[in-house]
Amino acid sequence: MFFGSDNWAGASPAISAAILQHSTGFVPAYGVSDIDKAAQIRLRALFGEQSESFFVATGTAANSLALAAVNRPGGVTFCHSHAHVIADECGAPEYFTGGARLCPVEGDLGKIDPDSLEAAIARYPAAFVHGGQPMAVTITQASEAGTVYSLAEIQAISAICRKNGLPLHMDGARFANALVTLGCSPAEMTLECGVDLVSFGGTKNGCWCAEALIVLNPEYGGQMPFLRKRAAQLFSKSRFIAAQFDAYLKDDLWLEMARHANSMADQLAAHTRKSGKARLGWEPQANEVFIVMQQETAELLKTHGAMFYPWPMPHFMAGKTDRDETLYRFVTSFATATDEIDRFTELVA
Repeated sequence: MFFGSDNWAGASPAISAAILQHSTGFVPAYGVSDIDKAAQIRLRALFGEQSESFFVATGTAANSLALAAVNRPGGVTFCHSHAHVIADECGAPEYFTGGARLCPVEGDLGKIDPDSLEAAIARYPAAFVHGGQPMAVTITQASEAGTVYSLAEIQAISAICRKNGLPLHMDGARFANALVTLGCSPAEMTLECGVDLVSFGGTKNGCWCAEALIVLNPEYGGQMPFLRKRAAQLFSKSRFIAAQFDAYLKDDLWLEMARHANSMADQLAAHTRKSGKARLGWEPQANEVFIVMQQETAELLKTHGAMFYPWPMPHFMAGKTDRDETLYRFVTSFATATDEIDRFTELVA
């Protein structure tokens, strides 16, 4: 019963087969092979013909390069206080930008509150050189709380960005999970909502190691080839990432895997609602389920093979838990099986 992270899951057989298929012979390096071009065509079909895609190794690299592309002297990027970019990337965005800062913004359920965002931006007036200057906003889709920004919510954030002359970046480590929840196209969730750059993740959804930075606004793409090279993210044998993305996007495999992961999360949530030993912290919208239970119950589950992690209690949960209760995160994936959910339910009961 592996609910620790979707990073724990292996790879889709179709993606493994694609890597094997392209593992022999000689092809041009550094992103100009036929399979590289094929993957780029698939991505442009999703995000728009004006988009450019840059393959990188990790989501952290994609996020950091996105902010490096929009960097300003004394720059400040606004993100949710629990966002991966500020809480779990070891200062990589600051490192890649040469010292730009991240400013946390609050909001319930892992999503930036628009009023709080406007107030945060206002704390850095353009004429006040000592404070630095706003340079970007980044949102996480799906969020670290397993929730999803609606199209209207993304548009509201984008409108604030436009009013303040700021680019909008989307950290899409779980992009596919959010997309199937909304039931829209990639362009509708990004380009048409005013997003300028996207960190498009495949690793958490069945790939071996496949991440891409998608530049939707050409204004921010000119220096990206040089930024990526300088950051040691330009692969010589990039065909192996391209082969993954080509198979990932073919016949909507990526959406099929994300739907399965979300469905498993829905089943886990449904069983939790019926349980007398655990309850949902809030309703899940993608493939992460946050469950409140007594520590004694959690330890017993772990001794029987359930893998999951405790999670910091968010501010909006204040006063909603007992002293002996803890919040835990459960993550499902394309590889989660129904019998894992059933076994977990039996143990809780």
